[in-house]
Amino acid sequence: MTEQTRGTATDPAPAADRDGAEPRPPEPEPEQGSPGAGSACTSRVWRNGKLEAENFPLAQVSDYLAQEDCLVWADVCTPNHDDLQHVADELGLAPLAVEDAVSRSERPKADRYASHLYVNTYAVALDAGGTLRTAQIGAFVLPRALVTVRQDPWFGTDGFVARWDASPDLMQYGVAALLHGLTDLVVDTHFDAVQALDEEIETLEDRLFEVHAASAEVQRRTFALRKSLVQLRRVVLPSREVVNTLLRRDLHLVPPEMLPYFQDVYDHVLRASEWTESLRDMVSTIFETNLSLQDARLNNVVKKLSAWAAIIAVPTAVTGFYGQNVPYPGYGNWSGFVASSVITIVLGVGFYLGFRSRGWL
Repeated sequence: MTEQTRGTATDPAPAADRDGAEPRPPEPEPEQGSPGAGSACTSRVWRNGKLEAENFPLAQVSDYLAQEDCLVWADVCTPNHDDLQHVADELGLAPLAVEDAVSRSERPKADRYASHLYVNTYAVALDAGGTLRTAQIGAFVLPRALVTVRQDPWFGTDGFVARWDASPDLMQYGVAALLHGLTDLVVDTHFDAVQALDEEIETLEDRLFEVHAASAEVQRRTFALRKSLVQLRRVVLPSREVVNTLLRRDLHLVPPEMLPYFQDVYDHVLRASEWTESLRDMVSTIFETNLSLQDARLNNVVKKLSAWAAIIAVPTAVTGFYGQNVPYPGYGNWSGFVASSVITIVLGVGFYLGFRSRGWL
């Protein structure tokens, strides 16, 4: 009886006993080794180059890596530091690399650590308004695993997964094949953004020479494209160093069979960089040309106003002459009025024809 009374006094009453409502089930605890509720993850494993399983818990990554014939990829979307720390503890990732993966201010780079390589890169996209969107992608490159961390959900994993599926024969070369699919897709987004910017700049060039072009609108559009181009250069130019680092022989990351694929990516990076530099010159030229055209239009307006002012000055001068208070030929006679009218018309028409022949009117 005493034990029953003690249990009743100390245990809280269920929700149904307190307010008559149905009791709510307890919140499930997150699994150890998996990201929290604020992040999403995707995973795949290949065995001897063949896809074996996908979308398994991240806690199983280390189990697969313990098997020599397995290649693992895992993706974590929008994690915080605590979420990613579970993965870091599971795979032995460097703390500095984990901090870089959750930071949104890192430049494209490739850092080498004792047990892995950390690659930070950016995918880009240009929207209809000319604004550049960037998506940071961090990649932990282990001997037989690739862990990607995405900070921007708008850039999904379907792109590089489709490239892996399109070339299943490359999976026999291990993590280099996974890294190639990722870097190749990222560089392709750079190319798409550069090409879109090029088309926008060409359209802006055509608008420069329209007769009724709005100068303020052209100038605003020029500054918007220039801002997007500056952001794109910050992403594209450092990407050369990233791909060049991956090709270093002392890393022993890229096998000889994969070298042509990475060299092709490096060639695309160089072309995108050169294209970006040429676009910067084009944007500067558009800005200077727009200012020159504004000066030319202003000069035309000034010439027209000056021509009309000269024409209007003719009747003013003639009527001023004939309005003097001293006798002159035709003073007080009808012939004076006729003479002043003829002089005004002849000089006005003469000035008009002269200005028009010179293109002032």
